[in-house]
Amino acid sequence: MSRAIPRIAPLAPPYPPEIQAQFDRIMRGAPPLVLFRVMAGHGRAWDKFRAGGLLDLGPLSLRQREIVIDRTCALSKCEYEWGVHVAVFAGPARLTEEEVRATVEGDATSACWSLDEQALIAAVDALHHRATFTDAEFAALAAHYDEAQILEIMLLCGFYRTVSYLANGLRLPLEEKAAQFPA
Repeated sequence: MSRAIPRIAPLAPPYPPEIQAQFDRIMRGAPPLVLFRVMAGHGRAWDKFRAGGLLDLGPLSLRQREIVIDRTCALSKCEYEWGVHVAVFAGPARLTEEEVRATVEGDATSACWSLDEQALIAAVDALHHRATFTDAEFAALAAHYDEAQILEIMLLCGFYRTVSYLANGLRLPLEEKAAQFPA
């Protein structure tokens, strides 16, 4: 596990009451993540970050959402956020070990993915590498996902690319219970 020191110091407890209440709401009893503690030390950044959160019940299933997030973080080489999401959500999202590994080492043609998940992975890859879709890629995505879902996919990719910039750029240490990239 990485023991790097973040480039911007995280808040240390005790937290101001408003921040503690926000942590309690987000973390549901677990200690706040280092990323949250760093962001919460800077009011404007914390407010903007929290406003962009996409972990509510949206138009994608939990499984679809987590595939998008895990793949985005893996492509961005963000072990910190990938590890948090795998540790917390892989089980509830019913992602197998093979599928979790494929978010890092596989691609859209990996045998573990269904056809709709292959379109999802291909879309994440296209957005990551080119920030757009070809007509064929968009058509493949639209064959499985409606407009609201496609917008959610794009929002998730963008938000978690930003999260990856933050975690990587701040050199955040891995969370204690986070998963690590496959060896």
